[in-house]
Amino acid sequence: MDHKEVVLLLLLFLKSGLGDSLDDYVNTQGAFLFSLSRKQVAARSVEECAAKCEAETNFICRAFQYHSKDQQCVVMAENSKTSPIARMRDVVLFEKRIYLSECKTGNGKNYRGTTSKTKSGVICQKWSVSSPHIPKYSPEKFPLAGLEENYCRNPDNDEKGPWCYTTDPETRFDYCDIPECEDECMHCSGEHYEGKISKTMSGIECQSWGSQSPHAHGYLPSKFPNKNLKMNYCRNPDGEPRPWCFTTDPNKRWEFCDIPRCTTPPPTSGPTYQCLKGRGENYRGTVSVTASGHTCQRWSAQSPHKHNRTPENFPCKNLEENYCRNPDGETAPWCYTTDSEVRWDYCKIPSCGSSTTSTEYLDAPVPPEQTPVAQDCYRGNGESYRGTSSTTITGRKCQSWVSMTPHRHEKTPGNFPNAGLTMNYCRNPDADKSPWCYTTDPRVRWEYCNLKKCSETEQQVTNFPAIAQVPSVEDLSEDCMFGNGKRYRGKRATTVAGVPCQEWAAQEPHRHSIFTPETNPRAGLEKNYCRNPDGDDNGPWCYTTNPQKLFDYCDVPQCGS
Repeated sequence: MDHKEVVLLLLLFLKSGLGDSLDDYVNTQGAFLFSLSRKQVAARSVEECAAKCEAETNFICRAFQYHSKDQQCVVMAENSKTSPIARMRDVVLFEKRIYLSECKTGNGKNYRGTTSKTKSGVICQKWSVSSPHIPKYSPEKFPLAGLEENYCRNPDNDEKGPWCYTTDPETRFDYCDIPECEDECMHCSGEHYEGKISKTMSGIECQSWGSQSPHAHGYLPSKFPNKNLKMNYCRNPDGEPRPWCFTTDPNKRWEFCDIPRCTTPPPTSGPTYQCLKGRGENYRGTVSVTASGHTCQRWSAQSPHKHNRTPENFPCKNLEENYCRNPDGETAPWCYTTDSEVRWDYCKIPSCGSSTTSTEYLDAPVPPEQTPVAQDCYRGNGESYRGTSSTTITGRKCQSWVSMTPHRHEKTPGNFPNAGLTMNYCRNPDADKSPWCYTTDPRVRWEYCNLKKCSETEQQVTNFPAIAQVPSVEDLSEDCMFGNGKRYRGKRATTVAGVPCQEWAAQEPHRHSIFTPETNPRAGLEKNYCRNPDGDDNGPWCYTTNPQKLFDYCDVPQCGS
């Protein structure tokens, strides 16, 4: 087997792992390119033709065309920017995006466009000639740097971007004015980034969002259709400081990605207000005291409370001074406080609906359908509790259900719309033994709340809303499930294929970290019983004892069917 065959097989292997090998190409149906530098090769598929384009060494392959009827592949040095195109049936032209693009990503090291003038308008010198300047960087010395013609390039990885030697004898070189590719850089915190970077900041390849290996997770494209969780590209679906991904390293669950910031202005986020409108995400007033009277900590400070909601991490959230803001989709504007005992609190902001001369202030808004009932006790296991208690049994303050700080989680109002997850009030969305909450203490993820059980008299007089189709505690032990089986606590322990389940506490044959009895103490992860700790729409599942299959679903029937 010669060198080219090895390269081709390696490329095919690498491409097969993450899906679409044609993602770096633009295709045009029925287009035929007239190219002087071309080579016809055998290929049984478009993907194989793409791999041969990547492996070509006699010239830089910028495009290929595939004749599907004849299974004929032609790789070419030109593309539609330099050669004419004609129409032809049964042919598809594939051109590398990088050679069509006239914008740069990051410092433009990979820029392969055709701009050939400096920012001051001077024509560039060809990289292959020695007049008027003897070049340090030439096509012979740097064959992979794209030093073609007199196009602007960045062969030395200059942080200022692409440049060229000039045709002015008095000016050896100058930089070029290359715009940024906005689909490969991020505005703000990258909430709307839709580029194709798929490696973390330490160089680890990202795990596909649709995969559950090596890391099981709940960020599935089907569950978050508006977050563009495509392939294994870096994304920011949950309000982190910048895009991230789960990694293909079994020992590192997730990591941030190194996405360059766009230099162009971010898109407008709508009008701003000096009063409270909606959740206050566009509030830009100067209130800097919380509803409980605590002075706000400056957003740029890390004392008395350390945090990552800084102006640097969230440049578009206007985190000025110590003014109340809502950078993360909370129920209302808030701030960290200067009291070391109170990490954060909501602020009182004048409502935009009130008179400009009124001194009336409103607390953080609560949607009418979720207005809490004044209850100081709970009945049963507290699933119907809708009171306003927000303190744990050890006196810790509860974290808001919509917040991801200090604890990231999936118990959000969007995922549990009927659980009454309002503000930071104690609730029981997962049928635990009593109401609980995530805490604002970074060292303690969650605790039960400081609530008593209602007496028999209190249960009779309290008007609790009914919860439809929710099984009682006794139902949880039945060998059938309600809905998606989130509350199933039966003892089935084999998959639909009949493979025994791996114990949740075990790490063999499959290592895992997110779904263990310690990390999910309310999910019923006992022994090796089938469970649904992440609310999977397909029902209960388990890690399998088959080393070749990470997990599979269980055959649990619906109750009453």
